Amino acid sequence: DLQGNVMFSGVKAGLVSPDVLRREQQELRRHERNNKHLEEESRHAETVFRDKSGRKRDLAQERLEQRQKAEAQSERDEQYAKWGKGLAQGRQQEQNVEDAIKEMQKPLARYIDDQDLDRMLREQEREGDPMADLIKKRKAKENKEKEKPRYKGPAPPLNRFNIWPGHRWDGVDRSNGFEQQRFARIANKKAVQELAYKWSVEDM
Repeated sequence: DLQGNVMFSGVKAGLVSPDVLRREQQELRRHERNNKHLEEESRHAETVFRDKSGRKRDLAQERLEQRQKAEAQSERDEQYAKWGKGLAQGRQQEQNVEDAIKEMQKPLARYIDDQDLDRMLREQEREGDPMADLIKKRKAKENKEKEKPRYKGPAPPLNRFNIWPGHRWDGVDRSNGFEQQRFARIANKKAVQELAYKWSVEDM
């Protein structure tokens, strides 16, 4: 009995009479004709992407969000790179570039009325210049004025961070003595360790 033997495609396996074979082929053709419209629909259908929970994903929106996130990240990285370099260094670099561009735009020949050349020659120090000392003193005075004032009184008590007191400190120690106790404890510990070591190697 061969009726039980059916292949995966739906046709019978083994020895089959021509009538049965013809009937099966007609059935298969009719089945294909019925499924033709499904094939056409599925050919032009868009793929539906779903997430783990089964909801539909909007890929265009996701791509847009990803691009925006990447742009924001690149802006942030650029900002951090700028901050990491230092504002003063960044300004100096920009100034150097501007100066170089300005010099490149000038003609190769330098004339007597060139202000930049005049300033550069004025700032040069020459041997035996009677005004050089006066200019040096003036520049030193200007630089000194820019410096922050420092404490100039008697030596302040030590602290563990080696922080110097402010320039307005009156020299009166108003601490509770913790720093001195700490230094004393450290010194005592070191002395005990040294004594213990000497005692341990005494018989050698």
